[in-house]
Amino acid sequence: MPALCKRRGKLRWRAKVIIDGQTKATKWFGEGKQGGKEYKKAVAWEEEKRKAILSTPRTEIPTNSLTIRRWINTYLNDVKRRFIKKTYKEKWAAFKKFLEYYDKDSAVESIDVQGAMRVLQKQYDIRSGYAANKDRKNLASAWNWGMKFIPGFPDIPNPFLRVPKYPEERKPRYVPPEKDFWKVYEQTLGQDRLMLTAFLHLAARRGEIFRLRWQDIDWHNNQIRLFTKKTRSSSWKQNWIPMTTELKEELLKWHGEQPVSSEYVFVCIHTYEKGCKHVQYGQPFLNRQKFLPNLCEKAEVSEFGFHAIRHLSATILYKAGYKISTIQRILRHESPTTTERYLKSLGFDDEVLEAVETFSHRNKKDNVVQFPATKKAPEVKSSRA
Repeated sequence: MPALCKRRGKLRWRAKVIIDGQTKATKWFGEGKQGGKEYKKAVAWEEEKRKAILSTPRTEIPTNSLTIRRWINTYLNDVKRRFIKKTYKEKWAAFKKFLEYYDKDSAVESIDVQGAMRVLQKQYDIRSGYAANKDRKNLASAWNWGMKFIPGFPDIPNPFLRVPKYPEERKPRYVPPEKDFWKVYEQTLGQDRLMLTAFLHLAARRGEIFRLRWQDIDWHNNQIRLFTKKTRSSSWKQNWIPMTTELKEELLKWHGEQPVSSEYVFVCIHTYEKGCKHVQYGQPFLNRQKFLPNLCEKAEVSEFGFHAIRHLSATILYKAGYKISTIQRILRHESPTTTERYLKSLGFDDEVLEAVETFSHRNKKDNVVQFPATKKAPEVKSSRA
């Protein structure tokens, strides 16, 4: 039965499923009285979860069989070495949901396509098709990795790939109009204004700007070095990007005005801002979640984020007539195909645009269809006086 326990300073209902003396699943619900809404939700969750766990087929584990626990731990240890923290957390979260249906001490052989579908179907029901497909991708990658690198891993078709992808309803990428960007820009001063300029002029990712150091600026050759792990091998890669005259002037001005001595260009100087705690004063940003939303609200424009400015940079370059190869170098994509997909996701497709333009270039006189003349209907006199 659910227990009323203190969590983060508040009394909440903790639902727990215990089978054979082992805790199989735990979930927290809101506060309230026994018999109340949150309590009933916790009771219902325990019953549903217990039935799901008990309905999962359990096989006897031979002494030499590979357990799910070992597979997961071995894979995640490798992920931690090779990928960024965000990727690791995404894969870890997929396994956490997966273990709500499978005992980690069960054999890997117990995972079949029916079990994989049950796991992913639940994510589709409670989250979305996109979330279910993302978990499917991560779990399938882990299975393929195990087949390559773990001795004794089951040599059977990947059960997660055998589950068809779920329908997705993705929101189109929002690219702010250029005029909206400048309205937001006008709300800023000092470091904040410089940061927006850097995002626009360098078509940079958030992490690239937050990691920017003064030593990455080549004042003599007018170029800036950006670092990214957005590579096939997830290795750090550096790119030198031309520095515009406007950006150089703003950087030089900030270099002389920066209130703290730091190797980083952008540092926390507003301790009241979310993401800038007192202990982080003078340190590089970890995040600025409320920075742009607050500015957009102040400028009375639709909300957009840092990555939307990268989209805007690509849009401006495309509309100015630059080739995909040029835009690719500025966006620092390893493949031109990536740049083409990127531009298409923003609504730009050369072939489609050229095709629909044919509707505008026809000779109207030669193509007007003449219909046969019809007799004019006789006038009907009104009976009104």
